[in-house]
Amino acid sequence: MANFEERSAIVPVQTPWGHWFQTVDEVFVIINVKPGTPSREIKCDIRLKHLKVEVSGEVIIDGDFPATVRADECIWTLEDKKTINMCLLKSLCGADKCWRSLLHGQYEADPYTFDQMQKKLTLQRFQYEHPGFDFSGAGMSGGYQGGGPQLNA
Repeated sequence: MANFEERSAIVPVQTPWGHWFQTVDEVFVIINVKPGTPSREIKCDIRLKHLKVEVSGEVIIDGDFPATVRADECIWTLEDKKTINMCLLKSLCGADKCWRSLLHGQYEADPYTFDQMQKKLTLQRFQYEHPGFDFSGAGMSGGYQGGGPQLNA
């Protein structure tokens, strides 16, 4: 059985600084920075309900999450001195929730993208709950806005 990320395309939300996307358990934030940026010029403050990212003294991201994260387990890396990759672990009580936005009132998914995110997360959750079942031909039908999805396997 292929894992979820290998089988399913991510559903990114584009932002002025890069993009973000999510799985059932995690939120990934990809920030493009000026090529050659050293890690010492990056300040990432990840808290239970808040994220602040500064690059070379400029605030790139600053706001509250729509749900809590496990701040002590979140990580960030600087790749090739041009991309910050951040992995935020959703709190255990909200791990199956689909985030509509990265921060309250900021970087919100449009309705179509949010619907696609919900479908991917529902499929991933089904895969986790039924590890012996082959989901290679599965898809989601129906809208999340009125009535909910149905698994077509």
